[in-house]
Amino acid sequence: MLHRAGGVPGGVEVLLGHMGGPFWARKDDAAWSIPKGEYGPDEEPRAAAAREFAEELGAPLPAGPLVELGEVRLSGGKRITAFALAADFDADAIVPGVFTMEWPPRSGTQREFPEIDRAAWFDLDTARRKITKGQLPLLDRLPALLAG
Repeated sequence: MLHRAGGVPGGVEVLLGHMGGPFWARKDDAAWSIPKGEYGPDEEPRAAAAREFAEELGAPLPAGPLVELGEVRLSGGKRITAFALAADFDADAIVPGVFTMEWPPRSGTQREFPEIDRAAWFDLDTARRKITKGQLPLLDRLPALLAG
């Protein structure tokens, strides 16, 4: 979870990506995510985090130490391990990766959609509304991590 000093004293902003594809197109609250993805037993979690950031946003992960935020289990059963990184990033300059799915359903037509269709910085209160429910615990762990 990329974070930076926010617009108010002591404030923090986090970078989130709005999930791409037709399911998320008309949703905003609870439709944003940290860059994430799956990794196999032969890939180190920090390396996977850097790879997923680059794949989803089209830019390398900024330099700096990755601090583990821990693991959460998402509603579909997938478990993710997340990391925090203090860095700035131009959210308007993303070049998202794409995925392919049948759309419309049962049409036999395969279409490509961006993994993330836009990215933005949010203060923590706004981010709590924007982030998917399963990732909320990661966001809630960040202030404690930053405090110390």
